[in-house]
Amino acid sequence: MEQEVTKKTTCENGQVTVQKNKVKEPNSTHSFLGKIKTRFMKLRDPLKKLPEYDPALHGELVDFDIPEGYNEIERYWVNKPFSFISILEKGNVHHYYVAEPSLTLYEKDILERIYEDLQDILSLGGIDVKKDKDKTLTEQALSLFGRYHASLDTASAYRILYYLKRNFLGHDRINSLMLDPNIEDISCDGINVPVFMYHNKYRNMKTNISFGEEELDSLVIRLCQKSGKHISISEPIVDATLPDGSRLQATLGKEVTTRGSSFTIRKFRGDPITPVDLINYNTCNIEMMAYFWLSVENGDCAIFAGGTASGKTSLLNAVSLFIPPMSKVISIEDTREITMHHENWIAGVTRRPLNINNMGEISMYDLLRAALRQRPEYILVGEIRGSEAMTLFQAISTGHATYSTMHAGDVQTVINRLDSPPLNVPHVMLQSLDILSIQTQTFVNDRRVRRTQSIVEFTGIDTKTGYIRINELYRWDPVTDTFNRNGDSYTLNKVMVSKGWDKKKLSKELNRRERILEYLCTKNLRDYVSISLVIQAYAADPDYVLDAIENDDLEEITGQNI
Repeated sequence: MEQEVTKKTTCENGQVTVQKNKVKEPNSTHSFLGKIKTRFMKLRDPLKKLPEYDPALHGELVDFDIPEGYNEIERYWVNKPFSFISILEKGNVHHYYVAEPSLTLYEKDILERIYEDLQDILSLGGIDVKKDKDKTLTEQALSLFGRYHASLDTASAYRILYYLKRNFLGHDRINSLMLDPNIEDISCDGINVPVFMYHNKYRNMKTNISFGEEELDSLVIRLCQKSGKHISISEPIVDATLPDGSRLQATLGKEVTTRGSSFTIRKFRGDPITPVDLINYNTCNIEMMAYFWLSVENGDCAIFAGGTASGKTSLLNAVSLFIPPMSKVISIEDTREITMHHENWIAGVTRRPLNINNMGEISMYDLLRAALRQRPEYILVGEIRGSEAMTLFQAISTGHATYSTMHAGDVQTVINRLDSPPLNVPHVMLQSLDILSIQTQTFVNDRRVRRTQSIVEFTGIDTKTGYIRINELYRWDPVTDTFNRNGDSYTLNKVMVSKGWDKKKLSKELNRRERILEYLCTKNLRDYVSISLVIQAYAADPDYVLDAIENDDLEEITGQNI
């Protein structure tokens, strides 16, 4: 709808000119929404820029008193200066206490009002999603502080901002647990049940966090939404991957878990475990890692077996760094755990059914079958547990270098599982596997550790008995916590023959790799990108890398000052 607007202009000579223009009348609906947005977005009496927090000037944000009857063993920050962890002991039992800022009644009232108004702003699309979320949230909160004419000192403003960021951008009350690098698993078992977690140093501990029914249901739904998944009463079980790569298993309601909604988070290391880490942890020694390096480089196939949390996937991820730089690699997983610094790499992930009729499901078998049509040189499978095992061994038999993990505690259990349903791998095909590594989680001096219990080579099938012939190359000695080598390597002898080397040349190549690994350990050069660059440089020019080590200068290769 248009309306005519008359504009009169008086010139210097006193002459008056009349100009008529037609303009569109503003749409009432858009005008109304514009006013609503302006109401929340416009800065009225804005608070001055928040000064940088200084504990000496503004006081401590967290007040914490050790509970009566407890002894504090350790204290460390996970989000300084807002939250820290206190490890408490009572009756030889460790407790995990999350200490966060305490709010006054006035601060709680401001927090609740701002939280509701920020939700309105978000629902109206008033925030530019391309901007830095943390900075934008701070700006909006300060704007609302001004609108409310809130009488807040600097410490109060920081305390309120902490809870806004924790709830909007973080993981609500378990956010400190997600930030703690010492935690491997987080487990909430039901309503009003303390959250449990597994600590690298103190093992299983109970925390001071628990949830009511409504709060727990809401958290489970939001965790699934962050993972891009939907959970409901009709589909109350979800397996998902959080944005940081952590694995989430969640249930909703009391129908499948009678104590209420539950969730388990297996935390993802943003910085993957590398060969240097495994050597430093004594999961393997340098000689064993050099053996893996030469074997993987030459396309020998391996399975890494062990119990839950025994380090199977960590070892698979570490040895995958030894894959030659230009090789085509395809990885297949339920949830992304493998991390490589490799350009020619396709990372495949399974997909759950899109409806109750299982339409649209992409299984590991589907991905593996598709991978074989893509001419890969290396195939990494997160875990074999079904029909994909047969296809995997067919890939091994046709010359593809294949690496995977499976749940089994020893060599015979591995063979039994592969022989039996649902894996159903023909016995005769097992001889195509080159290496089997058995991982274990155990204790050394009352400290939980992960060790490579044994490395076994498959050398063929005994024609008389029909049993798989094996050569146990390395075995861990629990008494001395060392690794013993037993005889020659069948796999390395195959490498020697295929390359036309003699034993002297083979020994020289192993020694070279051991020197490089020892140097990386000495310099604590452990990040996966730097290690990948060194391995790739060695594949292109071994003498160049060895000269750089001799001159104590790997900066040109890794880009780091050593």
